[in-house]
Amino acid sequence: MNMLIVYWSGTGNTEAMAHLIEEGAAATGAAVTVKEVSAANPADVEKADAVAFGCSAMGDEILEEDEFEPFMKSVMGKLNGKKTGLFGSYDWGDGEWMRQWAKDVRAAGATLLNDGLIVNLEPVGNDVGRCKEFGKMLAEM
Repeated sequence: MNMLIVYWSGTGNTEAMAHLIEEGAAATGAAVTVKEVSAANPADVEKADAVAFGCSAMGDEILEEDEFEPFMKSVMGKLNGKKTGLFGSYDWGDGEWMRQWAKDVRAAGATLLNDGLIVNLEPVGNDVGRCKEFGKMLAEM
């Protein structure tokens, strides 16, 4: 299993989630590559057996608009049948950004792991285990 984790993080919370997800996936024997969205390209997504995308909620519960949203638009055509997970942190709201994102990724044909993983602010306590389990589950899909 070759897994790619691509994320954008403004405060470090979503980055922390990415590395916990990496840890969970790696525990299954998966080969995991973690990249900030600025270092990723659509070919990376195409080559991966599974991909996890991470982005925190911005403004009115939307994806980060300068880097992450354009990247997602560039890879949507490569997600058909791809094992995919979505994750991110938030500080307010009720997860609308994740629900819309999951809907869009499913519409692109991705095989989506549950409805995404959201964590309020920094992953601590039970959220650490939830992130690791998410990585494990994606690797074992």
